[in-house]
Amino acid sequence: ILCLPLSDPPPFMLCLSSFLSYPVLRTLSLQLHSAITGSYISGTYSIVFVNCPNEQIARDIARAILDKKLAASVNILPKASSLYFWNGEIEEATEILLILIIVTHRALLSFQRLVHPFEIPEVFSLPMDQGDARYLKWLEEGTGED
Repeated sequence: ILCLPLSDPPPFMLCLSSFLSYPVLRTLSLQLHSAITGSYISGTYSIVFVNCPNEQIARDIARAILDKKLAASVNILPKASSLYFWNGEIEEATEILLILIIVTHRALLSFQRLVHPFEIPEVFSLPMDQGDARYLKWLEEGTGED
């Protein structure tokens, strides 16, 4: 049986909805495939880098991320030298770098913007290509629901 819609949505709406749902659908399909086959799919987990102005703020952000189970662990690397453009000038600062490994679909970046003191926080993620299966299992367990 062929079912035709009563009215077709405008083509730009189809493109927009496909574009907006792609990352979520891709992540969910990768997790389903991984769960069924027992194999790791590249991009299921991401490495996130966050620069912080000092160690206390870095620890506060790390604890907030762990409390929300957005990551299973956070590495804090002290005294990263940063040079960057700000308001047309070259600035120099000593910052603290956080490194996290997260399940890609978790809402970490939105949460990070809420708790970070910088006007424009340096928060970005890279998809993880490979990892030890035992570590990835531990990561999934550490970031799961209660």
